[in-house]
Amino acid sequence: MAAKIKKGDQVMVISGDDKGKIGKVIKVFPKNQRAIVEGVNIVKRHRRFVSADRPHGIIEMPAPVHISNLALVCPSCGKRTRVGFRFEGDKKVRYCKKCNDTIDKD
Repeated sequence: MAAKIKKGDQVMVISGDDKGKIGKVIKVFPKNQRAIVEGVNIVKRHRRFVSADRPHGIIEMPAPVHISNLALVCPSCGKRTRVGFRFEGDKKVRYCKKCNDTIDKD
């Protein structure tokens, strides 16, 4: 299965408590179909002291969000969009379904 959302993508939350927020994908868990988005789904965790360089106390950190609750924000048109796949030469690339422009410009 090809990844519609990858690390570094700009995404918008389309459902849940953080609906409408936009953030950058920090990490993707393809097996669980979840992603951690910067500034979205912030939870508080109580961490005990282990070492001086590791944060301890009550820590706010982002928790994973299901990929079905995220929509990719197109880098060229700036709108949230669905993702399509097509072949350009020998390479499979993602493209924006609204403006028909390639998302992966590697």
